[in-house]
Amino acid sequence: MTPIIKFTTAACLLLGLTTAGVTASESIHVEQPAASVTDNETATLFSKEPNHCEEVTSDSAGDTDESEAFEELTSCTDVSFKEPPSTAVRWTATAFDDLEPGGTRTSVGPPHASREDSWAIKDAHISAFAIHPSTRAHTGPDERPLFIAPEGELRALVDYRVETPDGEDEENFTQRWSVSSQEVREVRVLRDGETVATAQGSQTPVLEYATSGSGQTEVTLEADIEVEIREFVIIRGDGWADTYSWDYSDEITVSQTITAHVYDLSAERYTATYPDGDVGIGVYQALPWHGYTLSADGNDMVRGVWRYYTARDTSWDELVEETEGGSDVVTSDARPVYVHSFPSRVGPRAEPDRDGPSILDVWGIESDSPAATIHENVDVGVVDDRYTRSYGMVIRTDSIDQDSLIVQGIVRGVDAPLSEAAHMDDREIRESDVDVVIESVNDSAATLRVEVTDATTGDPIVLEDPIDGTTRMTSIGPDPRDGYLTIAGERIETNQSGMATVTVSEPGLYTAEYHPGAWYTHDPAYAGGTASVRWHPLTTVSGWLTLLSQSIWWVIPFAVSWYAGIRLTTFLQVGGRR
Repeated sequence: MTPIIKFTTAACLLLGLTTAGVTASESIHVEQPAASVTDNETATLFSKEPNHCEEVTSDSAGDTDESEAFEELTSCTDVSFKEPPSTAVRWTATAFDDLEPGGTRTSVGPPHASREDSWAIKDAHISAFAIHPSTRAHTGPDERPLFIAPEGELRALVDYRVETPDGEDEENFTQRWSVSSQEVREVRVLRDGETVATAQGSQTPVLEYATSGSGQTEVTLEADIEVEIREFVIIRGDGWADTYSWDYSDEITVSQTITAHVYDLSAERYTATYPDGDVGIGVYQALPWHGYTLSADGNDMVRGVWRYYTARDTSWDELVEETEGGSDVVTSDARPVYVHSFPSRVGPRAEPDRDGPSILDVWGIESDSPAATIHENVDVGVVDDRYTRSYGMVIRTDSIDQDSLIVQGIVRGVDAPLSEAAHMDDREIRESDVDVVIESVNDSAATLRVEVTDATTGDPIVLEDPIDGTTRMTSIGPDPRDGYLTIAGERIETNQSGMATVTVSEPGLYTAEYHPGAWYTHDPAYAGGTASVRWHPLTTVSGWLTLLSQSIWWVIPFAVSWYAGIRLTTFLQVGGRR
């Protein structure tokens, strides 16, 4: 009977696919894999490299090749992108082809690999090479979550070495050990314990996973490794020899766990139509998001605060080769590249610049600058101070294509058509009528009455209820802004009758202006309006009487003086004739 001996172990390692830093003096030469990316694209990939400004030589005619000029530029500075670039995925997929496991007696892996041993299987591990599409988001001074697409590819390296017992050689006895078979039986990807992808028989598997929902999750890689060891024994006697063999089976399960955030956009949209035909649209998305398009050709669009750069995962710069005799460190020929997002000093932008959409409001979580989480060699214009993570945005535009409204995510390829988003009821924006009249006057002042009404129904527009303080506020964002009136430098609210009064003492033209609450904070909402009235004391009978009375009092001193002068002159003339 053949004895079968089995050994099974399991290990879990919690890793975050970090992009470990290198010192400013380090410069890693990276060979370009195949033709997955162009020379110009390659020059933008490695933002962590020191900026040493390589000088590109020109040809005999003094001309410099365009791609070489671009390489010179990127050697002096880092390149940021308006949207998540595709170069990271293409480079990584081709670079992965250069990753080779060791042989039977050698285990190869990155320095951070969690190696496990069993009876015959030594230095076994599974190490995630890359997961794409994904984006490492620099959101705060101690926050840089890894966002992964709900559907993507996870590349990994599974490796181990086999160590057999030493044989024996004696006069009548010979023992030998050999590896009869070995395999990676299965590789699995699990999300929070649920299997979402499997592959068989590969030490460099590419696993296509699919999951749903969003939020922080634990992505676990598992690999089952099995080795068959055969023992040969020869027993010799006088003129005879018997041969025996036994097979031994050894198994081990190794694993690695990655903390990630599944990035699945689920937006809410709000719309309104202005009296002049313009359209207002507000979009709210709980996750950081890139922007949204408003037209079929993609020309009309709004971008949030996020910009992007690419950088290699430096934890794969070197590989450790483990053998029975010890370990050796070698330079890796395969290095994954990731997309990084960061809040830019440029801030949210609308395109086209002049006649495109207008950004009315942006809201989100206030956060400190994430500059401390970005590698020291990377200079891409990250915000220096506190910023708003643009989770919500409201814009006004002259028109939109409802079927082309798309929210674009910070993870490449993850979009959400707004036609499928949760659509709240359209907000109504009505015309308003503003009227201002002189209600009463006295000798030194006038009382102006301002009335604001709905232009269609004539109903009063109440800006503040003096009884219970309720308003028409039904805010989309977290920061509601109430409507108000301004006149004579004062900010006032109308009462339940839609009226307000103000007293003025200086003559002049007075303009009452209605500053309505935004449509995304009030329902119904109104368009603004103005009305003017001129007041002067002479425009009333009382004013004329007051002016006459004051004029008389002003004239009396002059009249008395004039009369006294006449009498004195007459007196002097009479005295002279005598």
